Amino acid sequence: MTAPAEKARPSVGADTRQRRAVVVAGITGLFAGALGLVAALARFVVPDVLYAPPRRFPVGRPEDFPPGSVSFVSERRVFVVNTSEGFYAVSGVCTHLGCNVSRDAGRGFACPCHGSTFAGDGSVKTGPAAWPLPLFAMTLSRRGELVVDTRRRVPADFRLKA
Repeated sequence: MTAPAEKARPSVGADTRQRRAVVVAGITGLFAGALGLVAALARFVVPDVLYAPPRRFPVGRPEDFPPGSVSFVSERRVFVVNTSEGFYAVSGVCTHLGCNVSRDAGRGFACPCHGSTFAGDGSVKTGPAAWPLPLFAMTLSRRGELVVDTRRRVPADFRLKA
């Protein structure tokens, strides 16, 4: 007797691989979407804050600035001037378009961008700048350091006796 004829089964290998690929792609998509959602939520929780440098800062000890000197503190864009009357701080930012001014030996300050010039006290000598360079308040800290406060402007005759 012969064995009953086996029915020919269709090949399931290719079909199974195709289904697996679809399932893997779906799971990968869900995982990527969940990861994106977690990233968006984490970004939402972290505040958008620009950490600006403090507007009140020490610039050094009085003896660091020789008599008659004009010293530029580049990281704060401010000049510290030591005269016989005392110390004062002048902004190093041109009031015309915000360029850094440079020391114009013996004559004050000059803006290299557009040609404005300023006297030693910050007043405008030649334009196009219309406003003087601001002078900032200075104090002496408990540790004996000169402290500049860019939040407070002072008149042109202000001098700190140290």
